[in-house]
Amino acid sequence: MKRIVGISEMIVSRDPKDILITYSLGSCIGVTVYDPESMVGGLIHCMLPLSKLDPEKARRIPCMFVDTGIPALLDRMFKEGAERSRLITKVAGSSELMDEKKVFKIGERNYAVLRKLLWKNSILIDAEHVGGQISRTLSLELATGRTTIKSKGKEWEL
Repeated sequence: MKRIVGISEMIVSRDPKDILITYSLGSCIGVTVYDPESMVGGLIHCMLPLSKLDPEKARRIPCMFVDTGIPALLDRMFKEGAERSRLITKVAGSSELMDEKKVFKIGERNYAVLRKLLWKNSILIDAEHVGGQISRTLSLELATGRTTIKSKGKEWEL
């Protein structure tokens, strides 16, 4: 069953029938995390890098920000039975669609904060498709852990 992850949302599932999918990853960053042994998977779509921009909003909508959303995703994964040492992590997005002059660098900052958080949690990125000036759709199949990207009419496995 296709389950859509909206902007500033996450879904964690262990249902092998689920396909988690998020659309329109521009400067936003999408992250899939999958534990092949427990078959727990999650997908998050974060919009901004740091919650200090709006701490009240971060309390209400933690997945809006990378620095609050990623810990929430990991906590939920661990509660569902995932183990840190088995996690397969894939990343997409962080483009500069609306910022060609690179004034705000939101995509670049989202990616930098993500890498720092994962590193602090001893989690490596297994595959990524980030940057550039394209929009991406990211999906995770829970039955297999297969992660795909669609962009400009093409699809490939990440």
